[in-house]
Amino acid sequence: MEDSSLYTSTPSSQQQHLLNHPREGSETEQDGSKTKSHKKLALLPLVFLIYFEVAGGPYGEEPSVGAAGPLIAILGFVVFPFIWSIPEALLTAELATTFPGNGGFVIWANEAFGPFWGSLMGFWKFFSGVINLASYPVLCINYLKLVVPALSSGFPRSVSIFLSTCVLSFLNYSGLAIVGYTAVVLGVFSLLPFVLLSLFSLPKIDPNKWLSFGQEGVENDWTLYFNTIFWNLNFWDSASTLAGEVEEPHKTFPKALFSAGLLTCLGYIIPLLAATGAMPLDQQSWVGGYFAHVAGVIAGNWLKIWMEIGAVLSIIGLFEAQLSSAAYQLLGMADLGFIPRIFGERSKWFNTPWMAILISTVIALGMSFLTFTEIISTVNFLYSLGMLLEFAAFLRLRRKFPALKRPFQVPLGFFGLVIMCFVPSVLLVYVMSVASKIVYVASAFLTSLGIALYYFMNLSKSRKWLEFSRVGDKLGENDYVL
Repeated sequence: MEDSSLYTSTPSSQQQHLLNHPREGSETEQDGSKTKSHKKLALLPLVFLIYFEVAGGPYGEEPSVGAAGPLIAILGFVVFPFIWSIPEALLTAELATTFPGNGGFVIWANEAFGPFWGSLMGFWKFFSGVINLASYPVLCINYLKLVVPALSSGFPRSVSIFLSTCVLSFLNYSGLAIVGYTAVVLGVFSLLPFVLLSLFSLPKIDPNKWLSFGQEGVENDWTLYFNTIFWNLNFWDSASTLAGEVEEPHKTFPKALFSAGLLTCLGYIIPLLAATGAMPLDQQSWVGGYFAHVAGVIAGNWLKIWMEIGAVLSIIGLFEAQLSSAAYQLLGMADLGFIPRIFGERSKWFNTPWMAILISTVIALGMSFLTFTEIISTVNFLYSLGMLLEFAAFLRLRRKFPALKRPFQVPLGFFGLVIMCFVPSVLLVYVMSVASKIVYVASAFLTSLGIALYYFMNLSKSRKWLEFSRVGDKLGENDYVL
């Protein structure tokens, strides 16, 4: 009888190799042909890929001041990482090092609750990822139209969004290592103007300005406030779908998450303190892009231009990181047998999942007609559903497999883990409760679509309409490396 486990209590050398070094080697077989070897992600590019998955710089945090005033905005970016970002990063570090394969959170939900929830998790996260992906070319063109007014509307705008999406997608196709080191360059160049802004602001800072609750007569917009902070500090788990492409993930992932977390938090709070402390408060002016205006006032037009260029480069980094996560998630789902094997096809030249990149790009192009606010709200709702399931899977796996070998383990007992997961879960429920009707409808439709796809894939598998990987069939019955 054939062994039905991928992770067994006494693994074969091949199974242990799959667990610790998926798709590694000088050559890999694919559909009878050999693909070129590919470089694994090292620590530095992984740090910046995680950084761009989550933040990409302070661009986009301005509406938090406009929505609730300087003090509440500052407190949000100080407190929120402790109640949300750190728990999510710790969870990701433990599970990504325990299950270091492409698929990430899909594997976690599958192992905790079975294939239905693993599949639904995959579709929730994939839909939120590609919808989020659609926002970046739109944001990029919104900045470029300040220089080229013809891009403001109509046919030129549509063509520019299409072309920019295709060009950025091709960069992703060229290889994850190239994308990773490109992210390093983009990250450094886009952060430098904020370092300079903070330095030039120092002589002008009045700490009393930080204590303002906002201007009289300006009503707080709590929905905008929470959506802005949540969107700027989530997606810590997205890089888990790249675990199979990382050098020594059990060592690299915790270091990368810690480094990216520190870079993200400092990258948000320092420029925010500098700008709110140095500028007179005009709350209604604190909208996306206001940092560039602040740079122009404090340091001159040269820094304003640099910041606007940095915004475009940051958006490129965000797009590349998000597309990598979405594409390798599809690759992982294909490897696990949740979707047809063709979605796991790799390029013979770059060893990248070309079909997954293509599908993600096409869906992102289709969603680019939505407004930025609708995109963010829908992304937050779907992501919240996935994170609630992710927290539950984390707790379930701790109870279900207490002796499972965990290269990195959150240093808390089970009750402490429950508290760690409960606090951000309350925040998730709140973010979902303030969503608009169109977000509820869109999320319900996409959830129903995910469920329908799960049963359709099972039917296709049983009727042999499509070819699926055998690994996914094995994964559900596994024992584990103890």
